[in-house]
Amino acid sequence: MTTPGIGAKTVAVLGGGVGGVIAATRLRELLPDSRVVLVEREPYHLFQPSLLWLAVGGRRADDIRRPIEGLRRKGIEVVTANVTAIDAATRTVIAGGRTFAADAIVVALGAELAPDMIPGLAASGHNLYTLEGAGATASALETLQRGRVVVLTAAPMYKCPAAPYEMAMLIDGALRKRDVRSEVDVTVFAAEPGPMGVAGPQVSQAVRQMVESKGVTYHPGHQVVSVDPGARRLVFANGVTADFDLLVYVPPHRAPAVAREAKLTNDAGWIPVDRATLETKFPGVYAIGDVTTIPLTMGKPLPKAGVFAHAQAEVVAENIALAWTGRGTRRAFDGHGECFLETGDGRAGLGSGNFYGEPAPQIQLRAPSRLWHWGKILFEKRWLARF
Repeated sequence: MTTPGIGAKTVAVLGGGVGGVIAATRLRELLPDSRVVLVEREPYHLFQPSLLWLAVGGRRADDIRRPIEGLRRKGIEVVTANVTAIDAATRTVIAGGRTFAADAIVVALGAELAPDMIPGLAASGHNLYTLEGAGATASALETLQRGRVVVLTAAPMYKCPAAPYEMAMLIDGALRKRDVRSEVDVTVFAAEPGPMGVAGPQVSQAVRQMVESKGVTYHPGHQVVSVDPGARRLVFANGVTADFDLLVYVPPHRAPAVAREAKLTNDAGWIPVDRATLETKFPGVYAIGDVTTIPLTMGKPLPKAGVFAHAQAEVVAENIALAWTGRGTRRAFDGHGECFLETGDGRAGLGSGNFYGEPAPQIQLRAPSRLWHWGKILFEKRWLARF
């Protein structure tokens, strides 16, 4: 483990998701004489893309999480605690009752899941974006014989825009394997007007066709306003109601309270950053990943996705190192990204392109194949090996 020298600078990375892990690891590599502190409230790092496989029985919880303490072997100072205060002006952080004075702060706290924003939602179904929710979904699917499964997006903007659509297709496959698909209706109710809308109308339509080709019923533009746990009934803003036997949902998102209290967020509740450097309005304070908002020319924000957090973390780490050491080349985040799209039956598609494209994002969706499915498996294994 590298020991910082006298007078060495300190960088505090807040959050141990994809962006936080990449930022801390890369900073450690580039700044061997500095102190790198990673603050994460959970004792483990969860590989969230694999929650989809967990939800259909393809993974166990311990397959997709690793102790965050494993990063200590890389020379990173890991603090397992809640961040309770950020003073962005003085670059001071309070976590676990300790105060950390930093020369730079990287805010990678992610989006807070907020099912409480929809009355009855948390008591009625399973949160796809949590370990507990995905595990409960798998248990429910194992015994489901007939009825209706609803996959719901409870707000039009959420991280991992492909995930609920992947979930519907994976559920279809899981039910067919058990030979009960003919007795179970699978329906998606989406708050958004179409799948993955930021990727453009062609990609959106292609994803919709993939979903509907599985016999999944799709209802876009349905904003849920409440859920009745006893009656197992969804109530939408347009007056439509829908019953379910199993509900799997993507909850509304919001920035963590500590980011809002630090005056880092804008009126919409997210942290605005320079689209190239990820700098906030406070010198020496950066924000990356799901906690940020970056407007695109076409009027929508950059999607919240791990691939962007990863790339942004690389940019921030290298620019901090350049500023402190004078070595390296200034980097800019260019809006490029890609993601796998699981379609079931051991197949996946691949979407990739430039989300900073003008006048609109330039995205290509490759057809589902076993190649891309195995590509995601390989990526999962390589990622978890970091710990």
